[in-house]
Amino acid sequence: PGNTGGVVAVSTVKLRRLPGLERAGIATVIPAPENEFVMLDAGANVDSKPLHLAHYAVMGSVYAREVLKLKDPRVGVLSVGTEDVKGNELTLEAFKLCRKLDLNFIGNVEGHDLFSNRVDVVVCDGFIGNIVLKTCESLAHGMFSWLKRELTSTTVRKLGAMMAKGAFKTIKGRMDPDAYGGAPLLGLNGNVFIAHGSAGSLAFKNAIRMTAQAFEHHINDQMTDAIAVANEQLKVSNSVTLKSSQ
Repeated sequence: PGNTGGVVAVSTVKLRRLPGLERAGIATVIPAPENEFVMLDAGANVDSKPLHLAHYAVMGSVYAREVLKLKDPRVGVLSVGTEDVKGNELTLEAFKLCRKLDLNFIGNVEGHDLFSNRVDVVVCDGFIGNIVLKTCESLAHGMFSWLKRELTSTTVRKLGAMMAKGAFKTIKGRMDPDAYGGAPLLGLNGNVFIAHGSAGSLAFKNAIRMTAQAFEHHINDQMTDAIAVANEQLKVSNSVTLKSSQ
């Protein structure tokens, strides 16, 4: 736990980026009613270029496939409409790049698509991603507080709450940030997990478990290969590749 920007800066200097990559990104796993999805960037870079988002799509797809065990993860660019003409300059160009990649790219996705089991990897810049993440956390906390207040307001409701206690416990467990340990900083020559500011012992335990899992699956090697293929498909010059790994 600590200053996210500081962790990203120090980690990037110490570990260096993977070859061919311009920016590392924070990938956060967010639970939904029927599934869970990966969103990146969740706050490492508030100013991004279209190529950065394309690389996030590649890294997120590898992470979803290897860690979340999704065979062919669906990748979408977060925008204000599903049409390819909707969005700002960043998302419009990112859409064009992602469409050229060998991914299961489903196009643009909107905010209401995130929790409807339509997408597995949500791509956005760190400014939007961090706002989405913190809004989700705040909304979940607010809903549980609201629900608790209503369910304890009368004796009848208290009895009903007791009968549904198991269901509430399951939902709360899935929405607990500690259950995921933290968010991996993808794109570096090493494994870095950024824990929540309120992280406890369970979070650290799960962060270690997730880091070990990423290491066992050679995530960085797979991402390096995938980025190299993507750069060829996007015709990214070798100067970018050499510059990133220095």
